[in-house]
Amino acid sequence: MIQIGDTLCSIEIFEEKFVCDLSACKGACCVEGDGGAPLSIEEAQKLQDILPDIWEYLDPKGQQVLKEKGAYIKAADGDLETPLLKGAECAYLIYDENNIAKCGIEAAHKAGATDFKKPVSCHLYPIRESEISIGLALNYHRWGICSPACSLGEELKVPVFKFLKDALIRKHGEDWYEEAELVYDLLKKEGRVQ
Repeated sequence: MIQIGDTLCSIEIFEEKFVCDLSACKGACCVEGDGGAPLSIEEAQKLQDILPDIWEYLDPKGQQVLKEKGAYIKAADGDLETPLLKGAECAYLIYDENNIAKCGIEAAHKAGATDFKKPVSCHLYPIRESEISIGLALNYHRWGICSPACSLGEELKVPVFKFLKDALIRKHGEDWYEEAELVYDLLKKEGRVQ
């Protein structure tokens, strides 16, 4: 583990290669799983506030779930998350003309309907964050449905943290990311990453 600011980062976010390949996975991370996207209290409130603004960008099935359950739910463990359709698909999920699952919140953002891009936990994937005593732990999450992303990342030689540059800057800031770049360069110099 490597400390950057108040985060403790798994070396895997520097070692492992990753570039989403939506043409291969079809956005499966928004479709599969046993829970919704983790949300902060602020994000849950933001979703509640912007729901009318993004409504027209959402799928009717998702709209129905949001009518029934609300903009967010409290999971059994007490954490806040996005509601699911049939226990798997995110209620905010939409499909494009190529039947690729995408985020309806992000579609609304791109259209200028909201300043909220999407939950940070989605933007940061495959990095998962968890609270620890010194701050946050950042770990690489392995999931079989992302094997095309691992292959493409390996082919293009893009480490996880570089693929997630925008998301990491959004969450932790420019200074944090610059320090991560320095850490990567040092690890590369030491032969610990390629």
